[in-house]
Amino acid sequence: MNRRNFLSATGSLVAGSSLHALMPRMFAADGSPAGKPDFSLRIEPCTLDIGPGVSIKTVAYSGQVPGPLLRLRQGVPVSIDVTNATANSDIVHWHGLAIDSLNDGAMEEGSPMIPAGATHRYSFTPNPAGTRWYHTHASSYGDLSLSTYTGQFGFLLIEGRDRPEKYDHEINLAIHHWEPSFVPMVETMREQSSNMPLTSGSDVGYKYATINGHMLGAGEPVRVKKGQRVLMRLLNASATENVVLALPGHTFQIIAMDGNPVPNPRTVETISLAVAERVDAIVKMNSPGVWVLGSVLEKERRIGLGIVVEYAGKKGDPAWNAPASTDWDYTQFANAAAASKPDETFTLTFRDIGPTGKSTFDTWTINNKSWPKIDPLMVQRGKRYRLVLRNGSGDQHPIHLHRHTFEVTRIGEKQISGLRKDVINVMPLDTVEVDFTADNPGDTLWHCHQQLHMDYGFMQLIRYSE
Repeated sequence: MNRRNFLSATGSLVAGSSLHALMPRMFAADGSPAGKPDFSLRIEPCTLDIGPGVSIKTVAYSGQVPGPLLRLRQGVPVSIDVTNATANSDIVHWHGLAIDSLNDGAMEEGSPMIPAGATHRYSFTPNPAGTRWYHTHASSYGDLSLSTYTGQFGFLLIEGRDRPEKYDHEINLAIHHWEPSFVPMVETMREQSSNMPLTSGSDVGYKYATINGHMLGAGEPVRVKKGQRVLMRLLNASATENVVLALPGHTFQIIAMDGNPVPNPRTVETISLAVAERVDAIVKMNSPGVWVLGSVLEKERRIGLGIVVEYAGKKGDPAWNAPASTDWDYTQFANAAAASKPDETFTLTFRDIGPTGKSTFDTWTINNKSWPKIDPLMVQRGKRYRLVLRNGSGDQHPIHLHRHTFEVTRIGEKQISGLRKDVINVMPLDTVEVDFTADNPGDTLWHCHQQLHMDYGFMQLIRYSE
């Protein structure tokens, strides 16, 4: 049974009587959620006007892209009703939260799919604090009109007691690519993909890109005043495209990654965001004018990847000055000391083996096995585990661990500690090591967050032993 069939069968099963047995107080006698939720979302088709004469037909949350901003309080239980007003079963993943498997929003962990026309209630206690997000976790395979290719994403801010930095203004900026298409030839693929793949397999290219649902020059600019300290929360909500951003005349003080404060805040000219990564950065507004905050790649800005930043009292065409070319280095934000030793290590090598069956896309393997025909990694509660992530391919892979936060302990040859994330981008033919503590029992998924890779085998469960 492949993931598509498994998803449909499991979703129908869990969404039925077994779900009511597990959570009886959440449902009325007719099967609908009981009582009033704290929040409600609606998965529904919408038409998004992203630029002059450019309309996108997609699926979104409550008719907007990004979806409604959800601000929750750390440690305070919450209920969220999600109504599926589309023709396909779907699901919502609460990315970056340490919650139970049933509510995490991954079918592979046992979370129920939401059938077409149905309403499902998610109930959990949000933790940890920081910049999280929510998005669909359905599969798409060769149908590029589904799942994370759509507009199903939104910011999920978990407010804790501490405010790590003082700022005058905050803005949340979500990046997305639109109108995907199959790119069969590697030469064309390198032209169209920002990930610069080295492989000869297939990929996806895009016609448009947006920040907060608008192409560069469309929509309202980010309005600032001289002297302000602006907190920018940046999210890469694209299905497969990694990005590098800059704001000419300004620098970014990186204070958090994936919602977690970094041990060594640093100021940089460019920000690299792999798929699903978030960065919190303080930008000092000390260069009055009208500027482009956008991709460092001209071809990406041409298709819309940017937003105008406008100082009060300043008008005119937005300016762009290319920053110096630099490689993104996670280690600069971490401690130089080595992390503590784990109790156990799993070495995980991932490769593509080319298209299989009738697929036009490559199949991905972890230690020579592909989902769903891959055994889970077995862990014991309370122990610390190291995942040695060995990229045996020519693609970049943003690796995501559900329901846990990991500590990055090695990038290539550099040992580090203190940098806590839930997504790490593993570069071609490189090795990254991350440690996590098995402190949240229940089935836990890890996978490449590129939709194309996840759909075609790049997933594995971590299972707690009893």
